[in-house]
Amino acid sequence: MTNPRYRRKVLTSKIADDMHDLLHKKVEDLEVTIEALEIMLDQVYLFVSADPTDAPQCLANQLKRFTMRILRQKYPELRYRLPSLWSRSYFIGLVGHVSEKTIKYYIEKQKRS
Repeated sequence: MTNPRYRRKVLTSKIADDMHDLLHKKVEDLEVTIEALEIMLDQVYLFVSADPTDAPQCLANQLKRFTMRILRQKYPELRYRLPSLWSRSYFIGLVGHVSEKTIKYYIEKQKRS
């Protein structure tokens, strides 16, 4: 996992709004449903519902590549401030060990913390 001290608070309101729109656009293309989404200044929490045959790491990588490419084109300062918008790490979990309700609650609570 990425050390929090290396995170940059770049997802300001305007960029976060665009990130939100881009994620919704891409999941529609991928035929995936966003169950919960929180965009903070330095991280994104995303809970999706996907077909069991979709590899979670492929979905995560497609979302990261798409949003990074578009946001770095639109906001050149992101190219200069960061070597990459996303870190290579991410967490993928499956609903089953923990309920869907618990995951949604956790993600929604992150913004308030």
